[in-house]
Amino acid sequence: MNKSTKNIFAIAIIALLSLQSYTADAQNRIDNQGRRQGHWIKTDKDGSRIFEGEFKDGKEVGIFNYYYPDGTLKIRNTFTDPGRYCKHEAFDRQGRLLATGFYNQKNRDGEWRYYSQEGKLVKIAGYRMGIKEGTHVVFNSNGDTAEISNWKDNRRHGRWWKRIGEKGWITGRYENGLMQGRLVEYDNEGRLVSDGNYLNGEKHGAYRHYEQGRCTVEESWHEGALAERKILLNCPDERWQSVFGIAYFMPKGKSANGTIVYLNDGNKLVCNDSPDAVNFRVGRDQFVIIDRKSQLMANTGSIVGITKDSEGRDILELLPKPPFSVYPDQECLKMVKSLKRIDQLDEE
Repeated sequence: MNKSTKNIFAIAIIALLSLQSYTADAQNRIDNQGRRQGHWIKTDKDGSRIFEGEFKDGKEVGIFNYYYPDGTLKIRNTFTDPGRYCKHEAFDRQGRLLATGFYNQKNRDGEWRYYSQEGKLVKIAGYRMGIKEGTHVVFNSNGDTAEISNWKDNRRHGRWWKRIGEKGWITGRYENGLMQGRLVEYDNEGRLVSDGNYLNGEKHGAYRHYEQGRCTVEESWHEGALAERKILLNCPDERWQSVFGIAYFMPKGKSANGTIVYLNDGNKLVCNDSPDAVNFRVGRDQFVIIDRKSQLMANTGSIVGITKDSEGRDILELLPKPPFSVYPDQECLKMVKSLKRIDQLDEE
């Protein structure tokens, strides 16, 4: 390499270093007041971009992009008010839009829309400076409305509606996050399923349940505590029976085309209702299965304890005493022991 060539090479190196120095100075600049200025690119320890965008006097302006580690766009914020108000768009790694809305001083503000990976709208939500406010709508996979709720100060407030099944629905009203007033549910045929009242988030007053549009359960509640539940039995004439007067019940025969209901007073009712229907009507808060083989259900208050027969086998004691022996399985034994422990704690 002659002297002339060496000089040209040296000049090129100096020019390249100067250009790199100029580029570095033009990027990620901080002014004498400590504010970010101009074009910024932040990277992680591996050199992958975290974000890229423009600053003016320490505030984001224009389009600000955030990236996944592989360089795929993750978030795009478009500022219309420097550092304060921007349109937000979030994407998955395949570039599909997941959410869009607006930020006001880093708080969600206004209407936001959320999408599935298939690009379907799944939710519309309203916010006021980061607080849930206004109407929220949820959509199912078919694009049908699944739920509508109204919000105020981050709590449900106002009319609430939710789809049940394909065409059924339930609707009521919230006040400051608590269910208040009437709550009704309808099935796919538009028939009433349940109808009751709430007070400060608790069941209160009359509550009715229906089967194929026919009332089969009538309840009375007081501030969340069940005061009475009466169920409709066909035995063979229609009869309303308090569940508090039922000790236990079981299918009538192997075909289970009816139910035998044993009462606390020692009497029994032979009903045409199926065991599943009676089980639904009495409710699961008081009645438990005590013999899976015979499908015997008992009111927890009728369970006395465990005794032994002449052969040393466990027998479940019930009141009133049934005309048959109940040999509990391990699950039943655990349940009885648990009930006895609860009773002991209540007594203490």
